[in-house]
Amino acid sequence: SKATVSVLNCRERGAGSPLTMLRRGAGAVRRAAAVGARRWHAVGPEGPTIFGKILRGELPADKVYEDDEVLAFHDIAPAAPVHILVIPKRCVAGVSRAAPEDKALLGALVLAAQRVAAQAGLDRTGYRLVVNDGPHGCQTVDHLHIHVLGGKQLTWPPGC
Repeated sequence: SKATVSVLNCRERGAGSPLTMLRRGAGAVRRAAAVGARRWHAVGPEGPTIFGKILRGELPADKVYEDDEVLAFHDIAPAAPVHILVIPKRCVAGVSRAAPEDKALLGALVLAAQRVAAQAGLDRTGYRLVVNDGPHGCQTVDHLHIHVLGGKQLTWPPGC
């Protein structure tokens, strides 16, 4: 089966390019997740990720929204006709690593996701917000992010 995933820092995980990951299929994704499992507890939020590189302007991104707290851009390996990532500008490694003082930032992420979904016209037919956390949750970048997916009828349950 075709593996459609959002693997943005697979080079940092030693798995090759995102397109290589897609061609290799689900096995490559699982191997990258296994490497991620080893890194999940070893690398703090200050560690280099592809999102940090995008935020610092070291890598380009097809931006669709930006404010003082968040940045939203198109995923490089879309899993749906519309696949936008919403990331905080201040790094929180994942939902399980969020602290009570991150409450406002978490709200800003969800409101930004709502805004970019509306900008993309998804508010008329519906969309899905996905947050992966940790290696078993298939989180591939150790920087909290929300996937905004839509533009087609999505199926349930979602897979990895």
